Amino acid sequence: MKLHANDTQKYQTVTAYDESGVEINAVRFEHNLVVLPETPPLPWPVESFEKLTPADFAMVQAFEPQVVILGTGNKQRFIHPRLIAGLTAVHVGVECMDNQAACRTYNILMAEGRKVALALLLGNNPT
Repeated sequence: MKLHANDTQKYQTVTAYDESGVEINAVRFEHNLVVLPETPPLPWPVESFEKLTPADFAMVQAFEPQVVILGTGNKQRFIHPRLIAGLTAVHVGVECMDNQAACRTYNILMAEGRKVALALLLGNNPT
């Protein structure tokens, strides 16, 4: 799905997505990544949903988001609370949703000025 550009282009905005990847400000990515409003997208070195660890979320926590949107792939999956205990301890909300919903939700929260982190599992790791 292509999304329309708006005045949020000075930020990292999801401009398109499909089942195999995402575009951030019209640049395509097909590997797991973390997206923050004011930071270029970063590779997220996660093997798979099943192999997520607390350390994977500690990387995201280092950016001090108010909320983390976890895109779990083409279908919504829920993570075990022990994996996000570090985020929960500092009152950071974590929402799990499929990647399409995660991308839309990130754009809305980012446009509202929220300090949001989008952690996307796209199925491939960067080489």
